[in-house]
Amino acid sequence: MSIRIGFGFDVHRLVEGRPLWLGGILIDSPKGLLGHSDADVLIHALCDALLGAASMRDIGYHFPDTSPEFLGISSKELLRRTVSLISEKGYRVSNVDATLCLEEPKLSPRIAEMQAVLAPLLRVSPSDVSVKATTTERLGYTGRGEGIAAYAVALIVKD
Repeated sequence: MSIRIGFGFDVHRLVEGRPLWLGGILIDSPKGLLGHSDADVLIHALCDALLGAASMRDIGYHFPDTSPEFLGISSKELLRRTVSLISEKGYRVSNVDATLCLEEPKLSPRIAEMQAVLAPLLRVSPSDVSVKATTTERLGYTGRGEGIAAYAVALIVKD
């Protein structure tokens, strides 16, 4: 059995007039994340962690923000495609652990919903999907409400 771990990081700017997608669910917020796709920063970090674990470069390499094909695409579709890419190399997801950094909105009531949405995309059970949210104590761009950052690690295995 081959076991590999990968790390992912992503950040997007918060702007007026965009929906806020995090962990595959729509969050009620006056601001959303700016990006070529739906800008789901959590899913983007997960994609990078999975691709990194499989030594397959990063999300921008596979789904460039210069391509009209990916304009406005759901990040859930990007995650689906990422899991397919690593499975073509013989890997499957074992578990993932992710942290969102933001001051508002508070996400604790929505974490279980995110796990339920992400698990089938990752082809794992919700108990194999850890999602956490933290503040930066009002420090930096996340603390000022200018953007949201996400960190993720993924463990993949080849049987």
